Amino acid sequence: MHNHSHSDNSASKRIGWAFFLNVVFTIIEFIGGWLTNSTAIMADAVHDLGDSLSIGTAWGLNKLSDKEANNTFSYGFKRFSLLGALINGLVLTTGSIWILFEAIPRLSAPEMPQVEGMFLLSIFGILVNGFAAYKLSGGSSLNERVLNWHLMEDVLGWVAVLIVSIVLMFKPWAILDPILSIGFTLFIMFNVIRNLKETVLLFLQATPDAKQMEAVRKVLMSNDDVSNIHHFHIWSLDGEHSVMTAHVELKLDVTVSQLKTLKDELRHGLDEFDFVHTTIEIEFANEDCRDEQTTL
Repeated sequence: MHNHSHSDNSASKRIGWAFFLNVVFTIIEFIGGWLTNSTAIMADAVHDLGDSLSIGTAWGLNKLSDKEANNTFSYGFKRFSLLGALINGLVLTTGSIWILFEAIPRLSAPEMPQVEGMFLLSIFGILVNGFAAYKLSGGSSLNERVLNWHLMEDVLGWVAVLIVSIVLMFKPWAILDPILSIGFTLFIMFNVIRNLKETVLLFLQATPDAKQMEAVRKVLMSNDDVSNIHHFHIWSLDGEHSVMTAHVELKLDVTVSQLKTLKDELRHGLDEFDFVHTTIEIEFANEDCRDEQTTL
C-alpha cells in the first residue's frame, strides 16, 4: 500500500513539473509570437496552451483520484476528466479559429517574421518541451504516457519552426510562416474535433465499444442456465473505466447453491473486461421484471 501511494505521489510531481514548464513557456510563446510577428509561433502557442490545459487537468485528476467516492459522487471523481476534455476542446477550437483568421489573409499578403527571434524561440521550445517529455518518460501511469506523447508532438512542431526559420534566413519566402501556422492549426483542429466527438458521446452515455458490448452479451448468454438478458447497459466514466449493468433471465428455478455457482461463473466470465463496477439482476423463470414498464 505504501509503494502504491509513493508511486502516485511521484507521478503527481512529474506531471506538476511538466505543467509548470508548459504554462510558463506558453506565455513566453504568445509574447514571442507577437514580437516576432510569426503566426506559426502563435499557432504552436495555441497547441501548447491545449497541452497545458490537458496536463493541468491530468494533474488535478491525479490528486482527485485519491479521494473516496461519496454520497454526491457515488462513482468517484473519474468523470471529471470528461469535463476537462470538453473545456480543453472548446478553448483549443476558439484559439484555432483565431489563428486561422490571422494566418489565411497573410497567404495573399505575407509578412516577413523576425527570423532571428523565431530561430532562438524554436531552440528554446525544443529544449523546454524535450525536458518536460524527459521528466514524464520516467513514469508508467496512463496519464504520463499520454501526456509524454503530446509533448513529443510539441518537440516535432518546434523542429518544424526551426527548419522554417533557417530557410527564411537564406530565402525571404515569407509565405512559409502562414503556411506552417495553418498546417499546425488544421492538425490541432483535426484532433480536437475527433476528441470532442468522443467526449460528447461519453457525456451522453453512448456505449463506448460496440464490439465489447457484443462480447459481453455472448459471455452472459453462454451460461446454460440463462435464457435471455435485457436492460443491458455499458457506459464509460471517463473513456477508460466502464460500468456494466444487466438483468439476467433464468430458464428454470434454481436452488441457493445453484444460484451461487451461477453468480461465480458470470463473475469469472466478466473478469476479462475489467469493469470498475458491475450490477447483475437475476430474474427467476416466469418472474416479472420490476422495470418492465420502462423497457425501451
